[in-house]
Amino acid sequence: MTRLGGSLARWESLLLLFLIGAFIYGSFASPYFLTASNVSIAIAGAMPGAIVALPMTLIIVTGEIDISVGSIVGLCATSLAVCLEHGLPIEAAMAVSFVVGTVAGLVNGVIVAYGGLPSLVVTIGTLALYRGIAQIILEERGVSSFPDWYQSMGFGTVGATPIPWSLLIFAVFFIGFAVFLHRTHRGRALYAIGNNREAARFSGIDVKRSILGVFAASGAMCSIAAIVLTAYLASARSDTATGLALPVITVVVLGGVNIFGGSGTMGGVLIALFVLAFVQNALGLAGVTPEEQQIVTGAVLIATLVLFGASGFIRRKAAVLWRAPRPAVPERRVGFARASDDGK
Repeated sequence: MTRLGGSLARWESLLLLFLIGAFIYGSFASPYFLTASNVSIAIAGAMPGAIVALPMTLIIVTGEIDISVGSIVGLCATSLAVCLEHGLPIEAAMAVSFVVGTVAGLVNGVIVAYGGLPSLVVTIGTLALYRGIAQIILEERGVSSFPDWYQSMGFGTVGATPIPWSLLIFAVFFIGFAVFLHRTHRGRALYAIGNNREAARFSGIDVKRSILGVFAASGAMCSIAAIVLTAYLASARSDTATGLALPVITVVVLGGVNIFGGSGTMGGVLIALFVLAFVQNALGLAGVTPEEQQIVTGAVLIATLVLFGASGFIRRKAAVLWRAPRPAVPERRVGFARASDDGK
């Protein structure tokens, strides 16, 4: 565990260097990069994905994955829009959106935990299911009549400071998830599940309930992300958050969370979040199109997986070589040889 903690600490230190490098690149790419308004915009734009990355960290730590997060966010945004179209107040619409997201996450969790099916396959299916439901309900309509206080939740700042309100929302949830994962018995049990599910079960951990819980948390946090993202865009549509899973998973894996489960920290995910947010912002200011930015995001994900895979392979080979038995040195039986000569 000490070696693992040291490896993660070194990776997080490397991420900090990447973050510094992103700021240096951005300062050369555009004179507006280091302005307070641009930094505020970059952070506010990254917060919906950051909120989803918190439960995604728990899911990947257990050795599972959720590809349907973007569709759940879209479904929650659609629920919010439909409620407003029917005259419900924004507070009630937000509550309905939260319930819809939590139920969607529970459906994923029940199928994965109690159905025993691979989470990758299940969430690919629900990705299409939830997005299809959203498109049937809202069709091509968009809703944009929101109160001013609600829109400020997405891109407004705290008083005269450049700190977005969405950053404060994320900070509250980040502290809660970090404390849960690193300081509670149930959080540490997720690492045990990701390392060895059978051993975790024999040690008394309710594996199915834990997996159900992280997927339900993912659905609930997707609804929070939908509320923040809708406020940021000032519009709710059925295609909201299309493709969100790619940057979210990239942030989590880049943050040092093992894609196969069992290791990772919230601190690393936090640093990776800002690295990716400011890299994308710098690329945008440099004239790189969103499609080209997706290529960069995908390349970062693949490069991180290859790097961690290669380092794991090297560690395993080194451990095998270290534990390999050394050839025994043949003993010279000098005394016996002398006795034989005397007998002659």
